[in-house]
Amino acid sequence: MTAVQTDASALLGVYARVGPLFVAGEGSELVAEDGTRYLDFVAGIAVNALGYNHPVIREATLRALDTGLVHVSNLYRTEPGERLAAELTARAFGGQAFFCNSGAEANEGAFKFARKWSGKTEIVAFSGSFHGRLFASLAATDRPDYRRPFEPLLAGVQIVPLEDRAAAARAVTERTAAVIVEPLQGEGGVRVVEPEFLAFLRALCDERGAALIFDEVQCGLGRTGTLFACEQGGVTPDLLTLAKPLAGGLPMGAVLVSDRVAAALAPGDHATTFGGGPLVATVALEVLRTIADPDFLAEVRAKGAALGERLRRLAAGAPRVRAVRGRGLMWGIELGEPAAPFVTAARERRLLVLTAGPNVIRIVPPLTISRDELDRGAQVLAEVLA
Repeated sequence: MTAVQTDASALLGVYARVGPLFVAGEGSELVAEDGTRYLDFVAGIAVNALGYNHPVIREATLRALDTGLVHVSNLYRTEPGERLAAELTARAFGGQAFFCNSGAEANEGAFKFARKWSGKTEIVAFSGSFHGRLFASLAATDRPDYRRPFEPLLAGVQIVPLEDRAAAARAVTERTAAVIVEPLQGEGGVRVVEPEFLAFLRALCDERGAALIFDEVQCGLGRTGTLFACEQGGVTPDLLTLAKPLAGGLPMGAVLVSDRVAAALAPGDHATTFGGGPLVATVALEVLRTIADPDFLAEVRAKGAALGERLRRLAAGAPRVRAVRGRGLMWGIELGEPAAPFVTAARERRLLVLTAGPNVIRIVPPLTISRDELDRGAQVLAEVLA
């Protein structure tokens, strides 16, 4: 394979990019410019749910291009976005859908919708949260180092200890517009939020007249073994935010809005130029249908259970491992020391993993990954952590 002549210096230096230059992908592997293949347990940060070069995405993209409609704007109707909204809301809790371009945009939109519906302004989030890097979503993100250079951010946002009922009850008042929580935290260390706490938040929001927002940007759309992570707790939010895997790697986010919140919104209350365009919506519909297939989700659950058991055995033989947490194909290995050196060591052995906070190795492979590939990656992790 011929080396590609490039120079990253023209890219704004807000990322500390590492590793080789990738030029291709196939299945669960990325291919570097020298032909070296890397087993990918990152999947574009939980984006590439169907892996690389999947026929569903390729065929849907070509079909959309054949119509000539890449973009029309939301001034006019197009079929793909309307069909996608109908299928998403039917599979969730009814209501309506708003499409945008990213998870941060979805959360920003959800905050606006909750404020308009409630007539109130304050927002409550939780420790370990990550909701984005725009001004409202960053204010609700529990990363002080991320927030500090850009303060003042949105006022009226509180971050309280996760699963502390007394603290949540004090924070959620008659002035609270919304409570936002990830049913399974990603950036915060891959932490499963107990269903009982989600049910407590549902009751608390109902009592105080606040909207309950579930941020499933990373944990939604099949990642935990059900289409929506909140299904496993049996708790229904007022707003549900989605993004990462929705359009198979094309930029797309969504806010699913309950009927009672949607009724408070009118033309002009929010907008997006690109959101829900015909090309991305065509691809997203096929990705949704693929992931939502019961057999596909059952296989994610089975592979997730096998991976979880393998990681727990790994932890038992590695004293530096403090805990293994996760669900479906979203796992974290908490260490008693910084995780970054082990991410580097795994990459040197042609396995890509990433961190979730300073001490956690995060594993979010394509949902289509094979069991043999999961075993191969787990073996590399065992060697690295031994």
